[in-house]
Amino acid sequence: MKKKMILSVLAGIVMSTLTAQDGVQKKSIAVALPNIENLDVSREIVAKLIQIELIKLDQYKVYDEFDMKEALDSDSKFSESCYGKNCLHELGKVLKTDYVISTGILSFGNRIVMTMKIMDINSAEVIKTHVMEFVDDKKEIQRMLQVMTRQMHGATIHPELLSRISHDEQPIIKSNVNRINNSGPRMGYSFFTGDLKEFARRPTEQGGYDIHPSATLIGYQFEKQYIGTENFSALGEVLVTVSALEKGYAIPSVVLMNGFRFGKAGWEIAFGPGFGFRKTSNGFFDADGLYGDAGRYWTTNEFTRSDFYDAETNPFPAYDTRDYLDNRSNSLQLNTRWVMAVGRTFRAGGLNIPVNVFYSSMRNSSMIGMSVGFNVVKN
Repeated sequence: MKKKMILSVLAGIVMSTLTAQDGVQKKSIAVALPNIENLDVSREIVAKLIQIELIKLDQYKVYDEFDMKEALDSDSKFSESCYGKNCLHELGKVLKTDYVISTGILSFGNRIVMTMKIMDINSAEVIKTHVMEFVDDKKEIQRMLQVMTRQMHGATIHPELLSRISHDEQPIIKSNVNRINNSGPRMGYSFFTGDLKEFARRPTEQGGYDIHPSATLIGYQFEKQYIGTENFSALGEVLVTVSALEKGYAIPSVVLMNGFRFGKAGWEIAFGPGFGFRKTSNGFFDADGLYGDAGRYWTTNEFTRSDFYDAETNPFPAYDTRDYLDNRSNSLQLNTRWVMAVGRTFRAGGLNIPVNVFYSSMRNSSMIGMSVGFNVVKN
């Protein structure tokens, strides 16, 4: 029993000490309803967001809207236009708080300007002020308020977040301004034309794939911004893919592209060379059925070993020969093509979803398709 009493006393002393320390360390602060001009945003929501950011700082006892309701209802000026020193001081007195924070938000041109000030109610003086200009993007209001409150109190801010939403007075070329990093997985589908279409449909015994002239692709895109201004980004992109896995094949490819991304909507165009490998053989198609089945593909070697070949009377086929794709061949060659793409990056919270339509052109063939990817925004 004695032991329990001692523990209870010690626990009480510890709790009292912590409570006393908390009272010494943290003073109370209230958020006055902000002044908002030319921007369709609720004053109450902005005030609530500032309260949340102050709570995250863990430096004050923050009054919420319920703590302030009675004071706001007591005089209409507190909820209508309480922006000056006298009104803020009076509001703080009614609330019996140590500080009141007031915010102004103005949208004009292509920017949003925010001002914040903190008034000490005891001295009736403004002890902190801060002004910043941001890009004109209403969806980023919460991040703007986060930057404002953290900078006023000397807290750290991720530089990428700051560069993305801060307004830049001059179109200075930078490597991290307005950056949407879309490095991440890619999935898509493409359709073949020309020789590639014929090669896909050709029977395997004649060196083809014997598949529908289309294929899925899966891979990964790496990208790096090398020029950036407020509404423009230039990118270097490397796309590594493997196609036709669902058809039982694995066709690798590497594409090097130069991309340009425009505006807040994330529209982008990109172009560059693609590289892969192909197997070819020299031959011809028997379009008229002169040597058996019409439409059959003959390699030159096959024809010279066939009964249709005669070195004296029929030394050459009746058709012109050239190199065609042939999966049976041992001749592996570098395959090059030109790729062009256009697309847009959609945003869903912290997720970027790039969607692109692409066209790949090569000699006597082409591919057209669509791809989609995703990556998580890291602030």
